Amino acid sequence: MTNLHALYDSGGQSPWIDNLKRSWLTGGHLGELIGNGVRGLTSNPTIMAKAIEESDDYDEQFESSYHSRESVVDAYWDLVVTDVSGALEAFAPLYESSGGGDGFVSIEVAPSLARDMSGTVEAARGLHERIGRPNTLVKIPATKEGIPAIRQMISEGRSINVTLIFSIERYEAVMEAYQSGLEALVASGGDPSRVASVASFFVSRVDTETDRRLEAIAAEHPGSSLAAKALGLRGKTAVAQARLAYERFMERFGSERWEALARRGARPQRPLWASTSTKNPAYPDLAYVETLIGPETVNTMPEQTIDAFLDHGHVARTIDAFEDAARVVDELATVGVDLADVAHTLEDEGVTAFEKSFDEVAERLESKAAQLGAR
Repeated sequence: MTNLHALYDSGGQSPWIDNLKRSWLTGGHLGELIGNGVRGLTSNPTIMAKAIEESDDYDEQFESSYHSRESVVDAYWDLVVTDVSGALEAFAPLYESSGGGDGFVSIEVAPSLARDMSGTVEAARGLHERIGRPNTLVKIPATKEGIPAIRQMISEGRSINVTLIFSIERYEAVMEAYQSGLEALVASGGDPSRVASVASFFVSRVDTETDRRLEAIAAEHPGSSLAAKALGLRGKTAVAQARLAYERFMERFGSERWEALARRGARPQRPLWASTSTKNPAYPDLAYVETLIGPETVNTMPEQTIDAFLDHGHVARTIDAFEDAARVVDELATVGVDLADVAHTLEDEGVTAFEKSFDEVAERLESKAAQLGAR
């Protein structure tokens, strides 16, 4: 049994991998990861752009798709759907054996739709219907415009991965969208037991932005007690905020209101810890894995972090230090860090980064298309 198996069996947490490329499907590597204990997969426009740009594995399909499609973007979606469909097939046995509890693969709507509620609904509905597999999670960002789209999709009985959550306040809105969406589904005669959802709470990026602000505060007040306090808070925000989010998860999905849905077979919307690779080399390589282990959670990790956990990960329930987490958040306020503004900054950066990746891969594919046309 690997450390990843132990993470699930003893820690109650599902380890997923945050990557996908064509060679994993054709070469059998994804099957090896599943055998080692990986229980699901997430991807995003940046990951898909990197996979397509860095390999010639997609060239043959792109050429075929480009000649039969109306645009390069349509051909791009053919490539993405093919990869996702292959991963869904690989995870299908796990989805069945877990009773629909794991074995999910995520595909994200176009990042240009992050501020477009109706466009997001149309795109998410289209991806679900195009792929047609029950272990598909369509990713919708937790922007203000995304929240009503999430509720609408859940009310239609569609499974959703809510992404780009950076604050507890937005997480509360995400859980409400899920719960009220399920209530609307039940009211229309639907079956809530067929719906799955995760709420992707981003972790390491929070420390990156907060640490930058703490260091700026310290630089403005050199040698002061304020500077010492600010520097002492570095590397603590992300885990503290995630732990407090888990506390809210337990409250929401332990309530009488939720129990009415649970009796009909509804599944809790599990917190998913995303962005869990360590960005600061001064921090331990498993800083955002070993500190956030608890039941009914998911941690989606890049392959380097998966390898580190397989090599030397330690499994123990660590999620419940709520008082310490609340203290960290309170102290951040006293030194002048506005977590609401941190979340706003990170959301804008996340949306922009995904849009940039999408645009860059479209430009690369346009160049490939021009080469094909010159033949």
